Amino acid sequence: MSATLLAVRLASTTPATPLPASSGTPQNPGAGSTGSLPTLKLPHVEYHFLLPFLILAGSALALLMVSSLIRPVWRRGLYATWTCVTGVAALVWTWHLWGQVVGHGPVPHPGAVTAVSGALAIDGFSLFVTMTVCAGLVLGALLAEHYLPQERLEGPEFYVLAMLSASGALLMGSANDLIVVFLGLEILSLPLYVLAAFHRHRARSGEAGMKYFVLGAFSSAFFLYGIALAYGATGTTSLAGIATFLTTHVLPSDGVLLAGMAFLLIGLGFKVAAVPFQWWTPDVYQGAPTPATGFMAAVAKTAGFAALLRIFLSAFPSQAENWRPIIWVLAVLTMVVGSVLAVVQSDVKRILAYSSISHAGYVLLGLQAATATGSITRNGLAGASFYLLAYTFMVVGSFAVVTLVGGVGDGHHGLSAYRGLGTQRPALALAFTVLLLSQAGMPFTTGFIAKFDVISAVLTHGRAPDYILGVIAMLAAAISVAFYLRVILAMYQAPSDAGSHGDGGGTTQVATVTRIRVPVSVGLVIGLSVAFTVAFGVYPGPIVHLAERATLLF
Repeated sequence: MSATLLAVRLASTTPATPLPASSGTPQNPGAGSTGSLPTLKLPHVEYHFLLPFLILAGSALALLMVSSLIRPVWRRGLYATWTCVTGVAALVWTWHLWGQVVGHGPVPHPGAVTAVSGALAIDGFSLFVTMTVCAGLVLGALLAEHYLPQERLEGPEFYVLAMLSASGALLMGSANDLIVVFLGLEILSLPLYVLAAFHRHRARSGEAGMKYFVLGAFSSAFFLYGIALAYGATGTTSLAGIATFLTTHVLPSDGVLLAGMAFLLIGLGFKVAAVPFQWWTPDVYQGAPTPATGFMAAVAKTAGFAALLRIFLSAFPSQAENWRPIIWVLAVLTMVVGSVLAVVQSDVKRILAYSSISHAGYVLLGLQAATATGSITRNGLAGASFYLLAYTFMVVGSFAVVTLVGGVGDGHHGLSAYRGLGTQRPALALAFTVLLLSQAGMPFTTGFIAKFDVISAVLTHGRAPDYILGVIAMLAAAISVAFYLRVILAMYQAPSDAGSHGDGGGTTQVATVTRIRVPVSVGLVIGLSVAFTVAFGVYPGPIVHLAERATLLF
């Protein structure tokens, strides 16, 4: 169905051309005197621009086929290695495209283009999103390499689903048409529903998958209805076409257009877990397998915000005065609700779930700031882009530690399970402390740079509502320190006696920290996450430079 919709969309972008007339010979012998049928002119497909997407999707299908044929001779670690090589290959080619489109030198290269008859935009923003998604895929695969055998879930299915989901995220980041955004959203979401329910030995995982699927179906319906309304108001689904129509035409009534923008915002608001569309997040994050939770938190949020930023900044910039107040309210609610509700949680996965909601509010600040012309737009877009990349490493690294502490059964996530971690596993506790403090926005971490960028971009407008928004953002950051410190203090408390202990997050074995073994793959995820967080927190110049050049074509 999705492939058919895309084929119809692409074919409709180019007018049909009749066959040239020829004397004496009918153009269609079987048609007699009725004349000839027009030919269908297919669009030119620039495959080298689509190669990152093709690498991920093609590798997923190849892994599924190969593993089904020669699975008995495969050994543990090969599926994860396959996935990591795929992610790195897509990342390397994306870096090559970055040189063509943006340029590796100090002067930006004006090479941003559209591909596949304008359905895709190959610009700095889409390539930056691709690099972020590929990084999340590699980290998620390394994390799953230890988890799946431990939980008796061996097989290529997890990695196939992760690569397919990542390919949908790439499509959302590059989409220049609402139909293509919807296709990417479905390719992203359907594997995530299965990943949430992947732990077939735990009923809570199946419950998480069902909740995610049902609510995700509603959000997709809202988004699709928003596309229909936007098309009804403007006569096109192309983002550039919508923007051109709205700047050259005066609508007698903008009710249909406003409703379409509202439905589009609802559909993507669910995907990024913005308040009030966030209610699925704590239960799904808690019930899903921990590697799937980390992958979902990083890749799905990146894809959702990529589509949100591209749609509203490329298609509806002339309507900013209509949707900007709504983004202001959503940002405030998301930051405050996420931070306040996280304080009262006692399960670490739920704490990180509400933390993820709070982070979504800060990325919304970037969208709120990127609504003017010139440098202000670039500041807001660059701040949001940097935030998504920094958050990818912070959240996957955090869930890597949660995976180790959770142990066999993936059920030890109460705060009491972390007691004694600072004395029994000091390096692991230190790494988790750095990642949590970065999420809180402590200086000399990427989390601080990310929060500083989006807040300063909002304050650049110099208007009273923006100053109020900046103050609320800083207060929410101060509140968030409380629940991050709860986890940190628990790690450095003296361990209780071995046995069962209830702490509101379920019965937990408090002596599990003494049995924690750090596998190479998980240690690599934690090491890379901490190194990225600290190195680019102290010297953020290279990543900030990339984010500043991740501009939209339209």
